[in-house]
Amino acid sequence: MSRVEMLEPRDAYALWAASYPPHAHNPVMRAEERAMLALMPTDLHGQWMLDAGCGSGRYMLHALNRGAARVTGIDLSPEMLERADNELGTWNRGGKIELVQGNLEALPASNASVDLTVCGLTIGHLDRLQPALAELRRVTRPRGTILCSDVHPVGHALGWLRDFKSGGGHYAVRHTPHLYCHWHAACAALRLEIVRVLEPMLDPADIPIGAHFDPLALEVPVALVFELRRPS
Repeated sequence: MSRVEMLEPRDAYALWAASYPPHAHNPVMRAEERAMLALMPTDLHGQWMLDAGCGSGRYMLHALNRGAARVTGIDLSPEMLERADNELGTWNRGGKIELVQGNLEALPASNASVDLTVCGLTIGHLDRLQPALAELRRVTRPRGTILCSDVHPVGHALGWLRDFKSGGGHYAVRHTPHLYCHWHAACAALRLEIVRVLEPMLDPADIPIGAHFDPLALEVPVALVFELRRPS
């Protein structure tokens, strides 16, 4: 088995961006995405969606396909933003798409400005949960929706990695597990309503024939997915 080098998120995505597709590309991401899309409104006409940690733009694409009038993607990685720009280029007519480099703990967006805020599989790259949730709350309008997902902490306990290969090397992105009790405490402190929590499981049909994976992955949830609401 090849040695896996652990990288900080910015360094990891600088390497990963070139091969990172704008869609869920592994069984865990597919399970996470099914849950997130089940919570995302099917009709976003007239609404502004912000994707914090947008990566290659997969949730921006989903929002556009559901009619969003405007989408903003924020990511720490300039390489991932470039990838998103390439993937979203055909949509960017009339200035409805904005891509901005920024930090999840200090989002470059105005207070109470967006209708729907999404943060998919990003918050685990941060050591602290509450400051990131505070920023997601700040940019979301009153009664607006925040959708967040993270790799389930059970996966971290089982030793799973968010790993990839690039240039002959094998790498993983540093990840901090945030337990449900941490989410509950942070939301209570910030006056964020927890509307729904989903813990999606893998679909065996998503696992390629002959793939090497932990068989326990079929018996435990692989993601934590939250629908949150900012109060009036």
